[in-house]
Amino acid sequence: MQDPSNLKRLAEDSTTSAWTEYANFAVIVLSDPRYRFHSIDAGRAAQDMQIAAWNFGVISCVFTGIKEEDLRKDFNIPSEMNPSIVVGFGYPVRKIVGRKNRKPLDELVYLERYGSSFARGMVSKTTQSDRARRAAQGLLD
Repeated sequence: MQDPSNLKRLAEDSTTSAWTEYANFAVIVLSDPRYRFHSIDAGRAAQDMQIAAWNFGVISCVFTGIKEEDLRKDFNIPSEMNPSIVVGFGYPVRKIVGRKNRKPLDELVYLERYGSSFARGMVSKTTQSDRARRAAQGLLD
């Protein structure tokens, strides 16, 4: 949606995202709860939209805090569909350049157990292939 009155209504139907009123446009991602992984599909759809938008210089933010009954009524969402996530998009006031200040991968991803270094614990593909071959031959302890 891009109509300012609908964006305002969408912001009012949110519990956490009044900023949506000022977005250039927004998408309500609906999913079908009859499918087991509908929430994952909704998240992937939202992520794909965000990545595509970023490539065109459009920024975005997601929210899931909604007043579901109001959202359904205001946007005629059928009862069999689940409003999973909302993505607001906009054009930045200033050009965004450079890299984001993100945590290193080693602080976010662990191997086998929480706290076990992903970077130091990775086994090379050659080693993995060799272990698989040796296991198949019954050569591993």
